[in-house]
Amino acid sequence: MKALTYHGPGRRTWGDVPDPAVRDPEDAVVRVDAVTICGTDLHILKGDVPEVEEGRVLGHEALGTVTETGPGVRTITAGDRVLVSCVFACGRCAYCRTAAYGQCTGGGGWILGHLIDGCQAEYVRTPFADTSLYKLPEGVRDEDALLLADILPTSYEVGVRNGRIGPGDTVAIVGAGPIGLAAVLTARLYSPARIIVTDLAQSRLDAAKRFGADTVLTSAEATPEAVRQLSRDGLGVDVAIEAVGVPETFELCTRLVRPGGRVANVGVHGRPAVLHLEDLWIRNVTITTGLVDTSSTPMLLDMLAVGRLDSGGLVTHRFGLEEMQEAYDVFADAADTGALKVALFRT
Repeated sequence: MKALTYHGPGRRTWGDVPDPAVRDPEDAVVRVDAVTICGTDLHILKGDVPEVEEGRVLGHEALGTVTETGPGVRTITAGDRVLVSCVFACGRCAYCRTAAYGQCTGGGGWILGHLIDGCQAEYVRTPFADTSLYKLPEGVRDEDALLLADILPTSYEVGVRNGRIGPGDTVAIVGAGPIGLAAVLTARLYSPARIIVTDLAQSRLDAAKRFGADTVLTSAEATPEAVRQLSRDGLGVDVAIEAVGVPETFELCTRLVRPGGRVANVGVHGRPAVLHLEDLWIRNVTITTGLVDTSSTPMLLDMLAVGRLDSGGLVTHRFGLEEMQEAYDVFADAADTGALKVALFRT
């Protein structure tokens, strides 16, 4: 089959690799019908995730059709249309028993396109099929469901839920890429008083406005003083969500929050960021980090199915699966192409 493989920083290949097969009783093999590219894949290609070995098939966001299951799989059968989650759960370890699937110690967690071959391919092997694949309801479009593989649960769990957004809060979201925009979308579920979004690119700020941001600021405009003035009493925002993954944006978030505020870091960091405890210790600021657990995926999928979650507009570019290299180029050059999410479909 064809797949996108990693060959060291800056090097990727679309070419032939062996077909996946069931190895363990709880495995399933899924024919990939739709797949996308994540900002984390770009971090891998920059060399920010050294655990990824050369030759690894990348990708951790897909949906498709089950073609084969192992003898231990009970709830998933060949022919099922399924969402392939970015996080896998053994279902038995102490972390899985508390729905902290991202920290699974039984062979799950974020493994796809990281520690095992991923789904930017024609077929993918998926461990723990019963607990890690989600049957898709009839009537849900592939393009919409694809966003539930990673960015929507990530933004919701690591940004909105960790940040404890509540009614009447002032929220700042730093970064209006796909994760930041998904954070706007899911933050609105909690009725904050104001959502402020900042980014370098005007096209992404325009998208944030379309998704429900109340105020958008360029990076030059988003000084701590300017953002504090947009809060209800000038003391700062209740919640700042970091959705970029560079030191400057994390440090900005810590300067935007009010005393007692929360910083929810979602971005994937490849370099150290300074934690200014000399300023923060006295202000009762809470900082959270996290890898998505995908415990919210069934709930978000239900909301999508009944029309309570509108993710339309996040996918801006569409390709055939065989156009993977072009799709990477477009996604990586988002400043010029205007790409938010790209989606690739089996043709």
